Amino acid sequence: IQEYAIRAHKALLCNGLSRVDFFVHKTTGKIYLNEVNTIPGFTSISMYPKLFMAGGLTYGEILDKLISFALD
Repeated sequence: IQEYAIRAHKALLCNGLSRVDFFVHKTTGKIYLNEVNTIPGFTSISMYPKLFMAGGLTYGEILDKLISFALD
């Protein structure tokens, strides 16, 4: 699924981060693209901050990196 998400992100010429949502058919296992969110939730309880925090960054450090990335 990660490879499909990367392909969707690139195909839509997304820049920075996006959240790509899929459905997986219960019986066949077939994967369906649901949507690409170019402005995913970013409160302290949203998925993206949780992923970054699991990697050792604080919420403030995450915001600093995103601002720096946007200015480049």
